[in-house]
Amino acid sequence: MSKSIPSPSFVLDERKLESNLKLIKSVSDQAQIEIILAFKGFAMWAAFPIVRQYISGATASSVHEMMLCNEHMKTKSHTYAVAYKDSEIDQILAGSSHITFNSLNQLERFGPKADAQGVSVGLRINPEYSDVETDLYNPSSPTSRLGVKADPLKLKIPDYVEGLHFHVLCESDSAALEQTLKSVEERFGHLLPQIKWLNMGGGHLMTRKDYDTQHLINILKDFKVKHDLHLILEPGSAFAWETGSLKTTVLDIVDNGGVKTAIIDASFTCHMPDCLEMPYRPNLANGYSDANNGNYQYRLGGVSCLAGDFLEAYSFDQPLSIGDEIEFLDMIHYTMVKTSTFNGVQHPAIGIMRKNGVFELIKSFGYSDYKNRLS
Repeated sequence: MSKSIPSPSFVLDERKLESNLKLIKSVSDQAQIEIILAFKGFAMWAAFPIVRQYISGATASSVHEMMLCNEHMKTKSHTYAVAYKDSEIDQILAGSSHITFNSLNQLERFGPKADAQGVSVGLRINPEYSDVETDLYNPSSPTSRLGVKADPLKLKIPDYVEGLHFHVLCESDSAALEQTLKSVEERFGHLLPQIKWLNMGGGHLMTRKDYDTQHLINILKDFKVKHDLHLILEPGSAFAWETGSLKTTVLDIVDNGGVKTAIIDASFTCHMPDCLEMPYRPNLANGYSDANNGNYQYRLGGVSCLAGDFLEAYSFDQPLSIGDEIEFLDMIHYTMVKTSTFNGVQHPAIGIMRKNGVFELIKSFGYSDYKNRLS
C-alpha cells in the first residue's frame, strides 16, 4: 500500500464497491424486488454518492441513522429499532417512509400515530429459524428479545399494519433464506394475505464469490408470485464485502514465553471488534492467517491495554521488523460503524482509493474527536 496513505487507515476501493453495487442491482432488477442498504453494516457516507447510483434507499436502526439517510442518501429511511422513545418518535416518523415495531406493545403505542402520518407500518416477527451458530449474532433464539413469535399472532394483525419484517441471517447463503421462508410460511402464513410488503432483513451475502445468486433470484421471484407481495432485502455486509482494508504499522515486537507478538498501531477491540466477538479472522495482504503457511509466526497485538486485544499467530515468509506494514483485508463492513476510542487510541483515518488509482483522504482523527465523545 502506498506510503502516502497514513497509518492506521481504513481504505475503501471504489472499483470494488462499484462491482458489488452492480451485482446487487442486477439481483434487484432480475427478481423485481427492492434492495436497500443497512447502515449498521456500512455507513461511510462519503461513498453514498456512488451507492445512490445503484440503489435508492436505506434502513436505519436509530434516529441518528435516520438523519444520516435523510441527509446523505437523500431519502426517507426504512426504520426499525428495538424500541422507540416518546421524545424521538415524532422526528423518526417525519424522516421515515416505513417504520417497523419490535413488539406488540410498541406497535399499539405508536402504530396508529405512524399510520395517521402516512408512514407505512410494519411488525418484526421471529420465525424461530436461523443458520447463525454464534449466539451473540443469532436473533432467532427461543428467548430472543427481537421480534414477535407466532403464538400472539394466531388470528390477525391490526388493519393499519402493512408489512412484516424478519432478520435472522448473518453472512448467510440463499439456502438459509429458503429455509427461513419455509418457517415464515409455516408460522405466519395466515398473515401474508393481510400485508403489502415483507422485509427479509439482512445477512444475504450475495457478493461473496461462492454465493448462488441465481438461486436467490429464483427464491425471491417464486415467493413474490406466490404471495403477491413487495419484497425488501436490506443487507449490510454484501455492499462492502471485500471492498477495502485497514492499513497498520508494526510499532514493536514483544517476545514473552516463547511467543512473539507484533504490536500494531491499531486495536482489535477498538477498530475490529468482530475479530474478538465473532470471532472473525481476517486475511492479510502479505502474510497468512494460517500459522503453518509461513516460516515466521507472530501473534498480532493491538495497541490498547486490554489483555485480550490480540489475534493468535499469523505467519509470514520473512521476519517482521518495526516499521513494517500489516494490511488487514476485508475491513470495511462492520468496522467503522463499531469503532471506539477506548484508551484514547487513535481512530484510523478514512480514505478512498479512486478508480484512477489516486488515494483520497476523506477524514483523519485527533484529540478533539476523542474529547468530544466525553464531557
